Amino acid sequence: MAADWREFGDDTLNAPLRAALECFAAHGYHGTSIRMVADVAGLSVPGLYHHHRSKQELLNKVVGAAMDELLAHTRAAAEDSDGTPAGRFDNIVTALILFHLSRRQHAFVASTEMRSMNPEVRAVHVASRDEEQEMISSAIAEGNESGEFDCPSPVDAARAVSSLCVSIANWYRPGGALDPNDIVAQYLGFCRSIAGRLDDAPAPRG
Repeated sequence: MAADWREFGDDTLNAPLRAALECFAAHGYHGTSIRMVADVAGLSVPGLYHHHRSKQELLNKVVGAAMDELLAHTRAAAEDSDGTPAGRFDNIVTALILFHLSRRQHAFVASTEMRSMNPEVRAVHVASRDEEQEMISSAIAEGNESGEFDCPSPVDAARAVSSLCVSIANWYRPGGALDPNDIVAQYLGFCRSIAGRLDDAPAPRG
């Protein structure tokens, strides 16, 4: 991870995994063949199997890398907050928005193809997703206690916040009408409203 949780540099996927990511994003897991991945990676099919044993393994590693990076950034964002629930919420949500702006293909595949995984593998990634949502719901629940939020259901609000941020990967394109900084500000405002952020809550640390 970059030194600053707001920064997303080049990912660490090797050539076969990057090829798999591109194919899954363009054609879906079931519409992608091993030969397609091998062609994009510039490998023979046996050469691809030398690196990865199956298409299922490719999906597992692509989604695993995405979830690991997302959690690393959001954990760092939470630790870097001003110590208030509102500040922690803002940092976590900002990291979530930035991930979906910076890792559009990764986020799209992780959100749409988890259903294509074997059950035991899917459970690992669902646990990572649940940890992400729990960080959000905990900040909201603690904010209820501190008077920074007024939210009747922190768990449901956290799900809605996550879904809203995930949706960014479906429509955002670099060079579009909206600047990334404007999207962060706009979507953070949406998420604050969903979570019942009160107007007189302390401002987050910049």
